[in-house]
Amino acid sequence: MVSRGARLGRRGVLNPGAWTHYSYALRDAVELFEAPVVEVHLSNIDEREEWRRKSVISDLAASRIMGKGPEGYRDALEYLARNK
Repeated sequence: MVSRGARLGRRGVLNPGAWTHYSYALRDAVELFEAPVVEVHLSNIDEREEWRRKSVISDLAASRIMGKGPEGYRDALEYLARNK
């Protein structure tokens, strides 16, 4: 499904939640997507505990939006719309 979405030219918004810090399976899926993905976090993970600051997908994300609560999803969609 991930590869099919990429072939269709789709883009993605992803809030990996707790998987942010250790899910290499999720990282592999994002890498296979081959389309822009925006990483969204409701809180600013860079201002939280040290262990929460690491994201295993950040280097694959076209953009990261953090600390904006639910508004971050809207910002992610706007980013993707501007950067087709």
